[in-house]
Amino acid sequence: MLSLEAHSTPTGRTRDTRRRAGGVQALCGVLRSAFSVGCYRAEMERVGIRDVAARAGVSVATVSFVLNSPGRVSAGATERVQQAIADLGYVRNEAARQLRMGRSSAIGLVMLDLRNPFFTDLALGAEEEAASNGLSVVLGHSDRDADRESTYLDLFEAQRLRGIVIAPFGDIEARLTTLLERGIPVVLVDWQSEDPRFGSIAVDNVTGGRLAGAHLLERGRRNIAFVGGPFIRQIRDRLEGAREALSEYTDGTLEVIETTALSFEEGRRVGRQLLDREPGRRPDAVFAANDLIAAGLLQVLAQDGSIRVPEDMSLVGFDDIAFASATTVPLTTVRQPSRYMGTEAVRMLIDAERPDFRPRNLLLLPELVVRRSTDSSRSV
Repeated sequence: MLSLEAHSTPTGRTRDTRRRAGGVQALCGVLRSAFSVGCYRAEMERVGIRDVAARAGVSVATVSFVLNSPGRVSAGATERVQQAIADLGYVRNEAARQLRMGRSSAIGLVMLDLRNPFFTDLALGAEEEAASNGLSVVLGHSDRDADRESTYLDLFEAQRLRGIVIAPFGDIEARLTTLLERGIPVVLVDWQSEDPRFGSIAVDNVTGGRLAGAHLLERGRRNIAFVGGPFIRQIRDRLEGAREALSEYTDGTLEVIETTALSFEEGRRVGRQLLDREPGRRPDAVFAANDLIAAGLLQVLAQDGSIRVPEDMSLVGFDDIAFASATTVPLTTVRQPSRYMGTEAVRMLIDAERPDFRPRNLLLLPELVVRRSTDSSRSV
C-alpha cells in the first residue's frame, strides 16, 4: 500500500512537500495504468468556482447560475464568467455535481471481448442510443476475465453511474443483485437471464446452431466439424443446436474441434490442422462458433488451395460481422442484430427509471444469411 504520510526530516517542510508530491505522482501512475484516468500533479493548484468568481468580479452564486442556468444571468455577467473560466482553465467537477444531484448522466458498459466486431457493434448501438437521450457511456472491457469484470463493476458502482449494461462472463448474479439493491439498474446483453429481476436481451443460440447445422445437411454435407471454444454458455448452445439438427439424420456425424479463443488466429490454427489430415479424414463442412474463427480458417484454406470452399468443404460462421460478406469467399453465417441489441439494452436501462417498470427478457430469433461459402452458384 502506498503511504502518503509525512515524516520529520532535517530539511523540514521542503522534504515533506516533495515526498507528498512524489507519492501523488506515483499514485497517478497506478491509476493511469488501471483505469486510464488522468490526475493533476500535486504541485498544481486546482482552480475552483471561487477563483472564477473573484476573477469575473461576481458572486459564487452567479458563476453557478452561468454553469447550470445561464438564462438567469445577464449577458454581460455571463461573458465575464466565461472569460474567467477560459483564462483560469477552470474545469467543473462533474462527479461532485452528480453526487450532489444523486443522479449521473453516464451509464456503464462492460463488454466481453472488444476484439470481436460483434461486441464493438453492440457497443456502438448502446452509445448511439445513450447519446440520443443525453447520456454518455463509460466503457469497460472484461476480456473474458472474471476479476477484471468485477473490477469494472466496482468502479462503476463507486462512480454512481445511472445504470450498467453488461455482457457477462463470470458467475456474477450475486454481485448484480447487490447493484440492484443499491439502486443501480442492470441489463444483460448476449445473455438470456432466467432471473426476472434483470432485464436481458440475447439471440436464441440454440436455434442459430440448428439453422447452421440444418443448412449444411440440406446441402448434402454429412461429416460436419463444429469449431469453437472456450465453451461458455453461448457456444454450448450453438453446439446443442447443431446436434439437434443432426439428430434428424441417421448418416450424419459431428466432430467437435475445441479452440482456446473465439479468434481469427485460432481459426487459422484449426485450418492448418485440417490441411495436415489425410483427405479421407477431413470433414466436408465446418460450422464455426463465430465469424472470426471462420474467417481465419477460410484464409488458410484459400492460401493453400488444396481444399476448396465450398466445393470440398462448406463453411458457416456465426454473428454476421461487417466483413463476413467481404472474405475471400463470402461467408454464410447466422446473423445476430448486434447494434439493435445494444440500442435496446440502453432503452431498457432508461425504462427502469419508470415507477411501473418491469424487467423484460428478450430472446431474438437469429437469421441464416446464405453466401458463397456454402453455395457455389452465388457470386457473393
